[in-house]
Parts: sequence; C-alpha cells; structure tokens
Amino acid sequence: MDTNLQTVEIERKAEVFNWPFSRIATSLEASIIREILKISSRPGLINFAGGLPAPELFPIEQIRECVDAVLTNSGPASLQYSLTSGILPLREYLAEHVSKKGLPVTAENITITTGSQQGLDLVGRAFLEPGDYVLTELPTYMGALQAFNFYQVIYCPVTMDKDGILVDQAEEKIKQFKPKFIYLVPNFQNPSGITMSLERRQKVIDLAFKYHVPIVDDNPYGELRFSGKAVPSLRGIGGDAVIGLGTFSKLISPGLRIGWVVAPIACSKVIERVKQATDLHSATFPQYIIYEFLKRGYLEPHIEKIKVAYAHRLDIMESAMRKHFPENVTWPHPEGGLFLWLQLPEHVSTMKMLNESIEAGVAFVPGRPFHPDGSGDNTMRLNFANATPEGIVEGIKRLSVVLKKYC
Repeated sequence: MDTNLQTVEIERKAEVFNWPFSRIATSLEASIIREILKISSRPGLINFAGGLPAPELFPIEQIRECVDAVLTNSGPASLQYSLTSGILPLREYLAEHVSKKGLPVTAENITITTGSQQGLDLVGRAFLEPGDYVLTELPTYMGALQAFNFYQVIYCPVTMDKDGILVDQAEEKIKQFKPKFIYLVPNFQNPSGITMSLERRQKVIDLAFKYHVPIVDDNPYGELRFSGKAVPSLRGIGGDAVIGLGTFSKLISPGLRIGWVVAPIACSKVIERVKQATDLHSATFPQYIIYEFLKRGYLEPHIEKIKVAYAHRLDIMESAMRKHFPENVTWPHPEGGLFLWLQLPEHVSTMKMLNESIEAGVAFVPGRPFHPDGSGDNTMRLNFANATPEGIVEGIKRLSVVLKKYC
C-alpha cells in the first residue's frame, strides 16, 4: 500500500473522535441492564438481571406456522412499506381487545410501535420540552427514565405503599410542579412488583381530571397475573384521560418488537406525526406475523402456559430466598409479572455488591437506577422468569453468600 494513502486513512479514522456529538447524546448514560446483558453469556453465569422472558417457552412452532402463512397469503404486502400507524387488521384487533377492558376505541386510537419502549419515546417527543416536569412512582421503570431523559426533563417522584402511588403526595406535587403527565406502571410494577389497588386507581384518575394532566399507563405485564383478583386498567376507568402502552414482548416474543399506543384520536394524530419523523413505521413483517398469531387463537393458550411456568418459578425463587437469605432482606410478594424487589439494610450498597455477585456467578440489577431522585442504593431487582427452576435455586444460593457478607 502507498505510504501516503495509509497515512491519510489513519487520519480519517482519527477524525471520528472529534465529531461534535450533541450535548444531550453525550450526557446519556448506558442502561445498566444492557451492560449486564453484555456479560450474560459468560459461562455459568445465572442471570436474574434483565426483563427477559423464558426463551424455552417461546412459541416457535406456532410462529413458524404464522411466518409460512404470511409469506403464502400476504407475501408482497408483508414485505412492503406500511402505514405509520400500523397495519389495519392488527390495529382493529387491538381496538377490539382494548374496548373489552374499558371505553370503546377504534383502530384510529391505536398506533403500532417498535416495542413499548418506542411508545415511551413517542410520548416524550409529543409532550416534553427541556425543563418540563414528569410525575413518576418511586421507584419507577428505568427504561422510561432513559426515554424521558433525552428530553432533559425534571422528575417529581412519589413514594408508594403496598397499594401503589400515594395520592395525597401526588396531588401536592401536581400543584407545585405542574407536570406534563403522570407516568405509572400500575400492574406488577417494574421494578417493585406492586399492583395499584382499585381505590387508588380511581383517586389517581380523579387527579387527572381535576388538574387536566394526562396519565401514561405503561402496561407490559397486565396479562401475566398468577394470583389475586384482576383490577380494571387505568384506561378502563379513566378513558381518554389516559394514554395506554402495551406490548407483545412479554407475551409472545421481544425479538418481534411489536407494541402499541392507545390514545385519544387527537393525541394519536400527534404521535403518528412524531413517529413518521422517527422511523416512518414499525417493521411490517412482524406486524403480519403477530396478527396471524392472534387470528389463529394462539395467544390466550400461550399466555396460560407461561403464567403457569412463571408462577412456579416465582414460588421456587421465594422459597429459596426464605431458606437462604438473611432475615433482614425483605420483599413484597407480587401477584404477577416478572420481578421481585428486594429491600436490604440501609447501610448496604447493591451497586458496590454487583461486581462481587457477578464474580460469584449470578447477576441482578441494583435498585438505584430505578430511583430518579438517586435513592434506593439498598435495593435490587431479580427476574424470576428467565432462569430455569434449577438455575433459580443455584443462583439464589450464590447470591445469598454475597448478601451475608454485606447484611
């Protein structure tokens, strides 16, 4: 190779490091869950960290049937560009599904998204400007904080008890900070596992109407109830005061990346425009696959199957924790979802504990990143759905050894 050309090539590569990335982009922190997932393939590591469903329970044969049917019956359309709001048959199905749980909606109320994470970003794009306030639970879903952080917002978090967000405290913060919206995960909350009671839901809806502030109801786990009594959704109670987010990631497959937003039509039109600027539309082919899966009646039997499996794994994990963990480690019992939320003595830092735990062969998520106020260093989240029953028992044993050093 010519020496001069080689020098120019090296200089060109070096220029990349001087590119003027935006201040917002360079200020974003990587998700600790994504970072942990990078090492999850380490041989022998038992991963309680990510929000991963059980891969051995994916409905591979049914999906294969659906793929073949889509290519046979809708091949060209499934491989073509589609509407920003999503393919009509899928939106019509979701509108019927949502209508059964509350006020009637039509396909015009539905926008198909690339997972519910994109739904969070689209809501952020539609509502938020730098310096705006967002009211959240404390703790709250880390992915929502990441989505909203891009818009340079300020959080006014509200603590919870066993029935969910404390409404009196929420009202005081609404009056003081005038948030753009209230972000809630009312069913088997991520990370705490708490389900908001019906009375608390009604009071939160009252606040939304009283102060004209919308509620964003993030509901990825609502179908995964193992025990207790089902509670009406926030949108079912509050109607157009609520923007609902849903996803098939926890119900069918996260790899297909199909979620949805249900909102008042005027709001859906704004969300459609901001989505056009984001990706034109979510991938067409997975939308057709999901619709074929639904049309064939595969969803409900599959949900029942994974509920039985996840309930069993929850029982195994809690039994192992009661047997092996120090007595000063506590947690609320969830009625569904994927997560257990551990409270450790106040002097313990789970951030400092993480590397030692990984070296011991088990991964968890420290609780502090779920707290927009920087608290929660003595908390951690465990996923009971992803590991096998045998892996759960072994992982809890390994984690208990580390916990006993700190607690």
